[in-house]
Amino acid sequence: MRVTIKDVAQAANVSVSTVSRVLSNKENFFASKTADHVRKVAADLGYQRNAYAADLASHQSDVLAVVISATKSNFADEIIAGIHDVATKHGNSVMILYAGENNPTLQDKAIKTVIERDVMGVLIVALELGDESLNSLKTSGIPHIFLSTAAKENLGPFIASDDHAIGYEATKYLIEHGHRKIGLVGMDEQSFVGTQRMNGYREAMAEHGLSINEDWLVPGYFTFEDGEAAMQHFGKQPAVTAIIANSDLTAIGVIDQARDYGLEVPAQLSVMSIDGTKLTRIFRPTITSVTQDFFQIGRAGCAALLTGDNEPIQSKFLPIKIVERNSTRQF
Repeated sequence: MRVTIKDVAQAANVSVSTVSRVLSNKENFFASKTADHVRKVAADLGYQRNAYAADLASHQSDVLAVVISATKSNFADEIIAGIHDVATKHGNSVMILYAGENNPTLQDKAIKTVIERDVMGVLIVALELGDESLNSLKTSGIPHIFLSTAAKENLGPFIASDDHAIGYEATKYLIEHGHRKIGLVGMDEQSFVGTQRMNGYREAMAEHGLSINEDWLVPGYFTFEDGEAAMQHFGKQPAVTAIIANSDLTAIGVIDQARDYGLEVPAQLSVMSIDGTKLTRIFRPTITSVTQDFFQIGRAGCAALLTGDNEPIQSKFLPIKIVERNSTRQF
């Protein structure tokens, strides 16, 4: 009986698409040891490549998987819309899987589902995979890209905004508007994103000779409730004159709680957000923001997977901009 790609995949404990890519010399996304292992198994089984069958196997799925954290912010909607915009034009379907928030078990389950479904590509949105999940994804050989998460070393290709620049530019903007006591709230201190933004904040403050009271840094997970809690932390007579909130929802939480305290924004407290989604235009006062182009992040990430022509995907930062609205003032 003729040995098939499925036989090789089963014996090597990898996906059919991985076998197809290895035997077609498309080694972009898997470790060399994986390729060596697959070739050895194929040789041991006496597999002879059928170009037509291999081509069919490598194109057996038109489904793109989107693995997303259980974020309570709203920016992911725009990224997914950007992914759909490109995928639809190329005739691809999109499957969305939720991987929780810092939950290794849910991450592993989501990645396992992706590998078992043998999708043609994976877009990981606003999620930092743990070592086990990342290794499983890389070993599978399925092309993947991280969106809105600038990767740590060896994580994989990404398309995102520069979070260090975000923290720096937001702080610099407020300093240039006369503020010297600036709070930074709602960021996940353990995440790469949160760490980079804090580093940018500290750099801008240091460049202008401004000291930082660590009490001005109030961590969280980018939620509305984090904004409320941060404002409660500062109290009715806040020591800061301006606050940078790490998401639009967090900024709304800050402003909402400030109103409950009888504080006027921006007359008594300037509030600036990071993200710049439509919430900043809907809410009153409209919110000054460091604006990211999430729709384009989604489009660019999807296009990179679909039109890469087997070339390595290049990581890149997309531009950010500050949009001045009504929640900040010259101090």
